[in-house]
Amino acid sequence: MDVIMPQLGETVAEGVVTKWYKKVGDPVTADEVLFDIETDKVSTEIPAQANGVVAEILVAEGTTVKVGERVAVIREGAAAAGIQPTAPLAASAGRDATGPQRVSPTAAHTAEVARPSRTAPQAGAQERLSPVVRKLLAEHSLDPAGIRGSGRDGRLTRDDVTAYLANRQTAGASQVPTPVPCALAERIGSTADRVPATTARAPLSPEPTTGQVIPLNTVRKRVAENMQKSWTTVPHVLQVVEADFHRIEQARHEAGTRWKEREGFSLTYLPFMLRALSIALGRYPRLNATFNGDKLSLQRRINVGIAVDMNFEGLMVPVLKDVPNKSLPQLAREAHDLAVRGRAGKLKPDELAEGTYTITNNGAFGTVITAPIINTPQVAILSTDSVRKKPVVVEAPEGDSIAIRPVGVLAQSFDHRAVDGAYAAAFLRELKLIVETRHWVQDLQS
Repeated sequence: MDVIMPQLGETVAEGVVTKWYKKVGDPVTADEVLFDIETDKVSTEIPAQANGVVAEILVAEGTTVKVGERVAVIREGAAAAGIQPTAPLAASAGRDATGPQRVSPTAAHTAEVARPSRTAPQAGAQERLSPVVRKLLAEHSLDPAGIRGSGRDGRLTRDDVTAYLANRQTAGASQVPTPVPCALAERIGSTADRVPATTARAPLSPEPTTGQVIPLNTVRKRVAENMQKSWTTVPHVLQVVEADFHRIEQARHEAGTRWKEREGFSLTYLPFMLRALSIALGRYPRLNATFNGDKLSLQRRINVGIAVDMNFEGLMVPVLKDVPNKSLPQLAREAHDLAVRGRAGKLKPDELAEGTYTITNNGAFGTVITAPIINTPQVAILSTDSVRKKPVVVEAPEGDSIAIRPVGVLAQSFDHRAVDGAYAAAFLRELKLIVETRHWVQDLQS
């Protein structure tokens, strides 16, 4: 069977093959990691789709490959007999190649590099590191030989480097850092929930010095290209409403402690917003759509992309599929799992595809309003910003009163070619109503 460059997100057109884990002649099993791909959305491992033997490797490490291009061939069953092992492909001399470079499986290659130990990378390991890892090492002037590698064959991963930096910082710290206020620490995608409890988060990179020129890495370059394309081709309109999160906060307060003890992570606002979004999008389907030329394609499924910060090295958008068909607890578990595996580079290609709407959040950092850029060809994106306690007028039959309530901002950017302002505003009104009036405590028990 042919191994092709997968589609890692709707707007991804190409990716760089950064690492091969197999060489020609090696046996491979389905779901075993075959190679690494880096795109503007993600740096991830790509598994084999079948059992067999690697018969051909068509591109060298460092080659840029378009989506759908063949990168390798796996022979299955009797067809695998007689394939002779060869050394791995040398890194591509032209790292900006526009397509796959065919290399005969019997051609002479460079000598195979000895497998490193799992305690630390050996000589030459620097050339096999991913661009993200190289950048981290350079920023902090680190020697890769002094860091334990946990990846395949002892390869250094980003988590290895960030854990090393965090441990070094902890060892030299003289004070315990001030905790983030609860109102912010438990927000969607907050720093408290971005990585598993056992994994330390890397400190911020040192600020650049005056006059320093910082080259963009591969991820940042492609993010810049896609954002520029979306911003210059799509007529963005931003609309904002405030919503009272009192009912959601009540559900989190009642169930939060038990939830964290049972599940191992905090119950954030995200699953509540996913449920509210799925209901509102079902009633306003023109925002759950893609725009193609002069056609608006309404999508049957509601698949919500969740923007995930990759430790300030870029963004990726894993997709939670068929949101209306899942319970609130199931949405919480699956969203958390996608975020954790996304930061670890463990997502499968289909977990980054087929999104119909996107939600993003900066509220963990206290932002008031964010105007997000649409993830084309989708037609809308929602930003959830910080939830703050505010005085609110509460209407009741016996008269109005003032209460202190948690109030959050819901900001939606929409494509004005697809819908008009009245339609988008009606959607936001519906979303606000769901947030404020739904029986969320009951939803958590489903």
